[in-house]
Amino acid sequence: MKMKSVVKLGVVGAASAFLLAACGNSSKESTSKYINWQTSSQLPTLDASKATDTVSFGALNNSNEGLLVSAANNKVKPGVAESYKVSKDGKTYTFNLRHSKWSDGKPVTAKDFVYGWQRTVNPKTASQYSYLFANIENADAIGKGKAPVSSLGVKADGDYKLVVTLSKPQDYFKYLVTMAPFLPQSESAVKKFGSAYGTSSKDMVYNGPFKVEGWTGTNNSWTLVKNKDYYNASKIKVAGVKFNVQNDANTSLNQYETGELDETALSGAQQVSKYKNSSEFHSQKQASTFYIELNEKKDPIFKNANIRKAISLAIDRDEYTKNTLGDGSISAVGYVSPDMSKRNGKDFTEYAGTKTGVTYNLAEAKKLWAKGLKEVGKKSVNYAILSDDTDAGKKTTEFLQTALEKLPGLKVSAQNIPFKSRLTRSQNGQFDMVVSAWGADFPDPISFLQLFTSDGSYNNGKWSNAKYDEYVKNAEGVDANNPAKRWDDLVNAEKELMADQGIIPLYHQVTSEAIKPRVSGVQFFPTGSPYDFRDATISKK
Repeated sequence: MKMKSVVKLGVVGAASAFLLAACGNSSKESTSKYINWQTSSQLPTLDASKATDTVSFGALNNSNEGLLVSAANNKVKPGVAESYKVSKDGKTYTFNLRHSKWSDGKPVTAKDFVYGWQRTVNPKTASQYSYLFANIENADAIGKGKAPVSSLGVKADGDYKLVVTLSKPQDYFKYLVTMAPFLPQSESAVKKFGSAYGTSSKDMVYNGPFKVEGWTGTNNSWTLVKNKDYYNASKIKVAGVKFNVQNDANTSLNQYETGELDETALSGAQQVSKYKNSSEFHSQKQASTFYIELNEKKDPIFKNANIRKAISLAIDRDEYTKNTLGDGSISAVGYVSPDMSKRNGKDFTEYAGTKTGVTYNLAEAKKLWAKGLKEVGKKSVNYAILSDDTDAGKKTTEFLQTALEKLPGLKVSAQNIPFKSRLTRSQNGQFDMVVSAWGADFPDPISFLQLFTSDGSYNNGKWSNAKYDEYVKNAEGVDANNPAKRWDDLVNAEKELMADQGIIPLYHQVTSEAIKPRVSGVQFFPTGSPYDFRDATISKK
């Protein structure tokens, strides 16, 4: 999913709960019955069919509940579905639903899942996440307008049994149904709110442990409030979570230390150093990669492979992660994040990793740059690099501007805008170069690699490579049931992406944050929704 620039919380390979002891830090603690949480970006949407980013996913997966719910150690646990079974051929999933309610008092039924999934795959909805449904029977034909949405392979067998038919087995399907695009949706609510559905907290209904309140669609705060209609409401121990947008790292840290916030992201070496020996400090690897996309449609010069490679070679990632970010993030070893997927005890990046596409060599960069300019008939060019207006986003564009202008004839300007606006401009192709990020939605390399096929809905730069397309197609097609061949397809896709410099990986994120000792039980995940407050507690003074 698309990520905000400062923080997406998780632990690769396992979920973790914060059970932090008090320490000698002098910062004050709040006495509020709510957890006060910092976020660096506005909430873009509550429409599960249109959400694409970590902020929206965090809000949706705490205020709504799908068939299954993410659990520790890359496991899943029952959600609305009390149980499920898979047919011997792996193509039919039958989910048995519990009796639960929407926040408007209406029952949540199998028909709500059918409607929500059909709405997401409907081309009229223009969901960027509809590709995740591709393995459900008839989804591709529906997406191409060649079949009615009613033909999607999901059916309600009465009110409390949902039957899903896949076109072929898919080992990671159980992870998909924990995600926001697979949440149930109330048809009556969608029709009632019309075009306003999901654009504010009041234009929405909820079936999860919390409801969202106080979000107008444009403001910088919202609250997760305990949902009394949630079937497991008695197990929810906190009144709610108050989110406050603050993209200035120093202001956020000051609010944390004065007790206004229970959590804050730590930005840069100075803040990290201040807290690294405190029990309030936690540093976590992420199943995520930050990278640069080059707009080949808008700026044809970027179709030249030598130009793309020169830009990548001009970036000293080690200097960037150590001196600019300073938060423990690691230089990119490729596109797919390390420590996420293994085969025979060996990490994916060990199979696919090479220095191609992530190496710093300014002398070679200048040679390829000169060669590329000659090939495209240019002597000098001016381009802008787009990123978020967060502290990390501004530091990133400043670093890249300095690094890239070492290429003779290249003038770079920086553009830093709000996260929500950056997402829109990225999706609409309104950029020259853009710093993007992807956090894996589930623990499989395909969650990264399917983005950059020629027709991929997240391929905003419009890079196209027939070999890459074939490898990804085979991994999800002819080799889907052969683990060894499928793995090789994915390894080859990664190598092709790097060899052709389809994107320019920068770093794999490690987040550092401080959390007050009074807060415990918050679950953080490496993939999918960034956090879960179902088991959160606040210690009593």
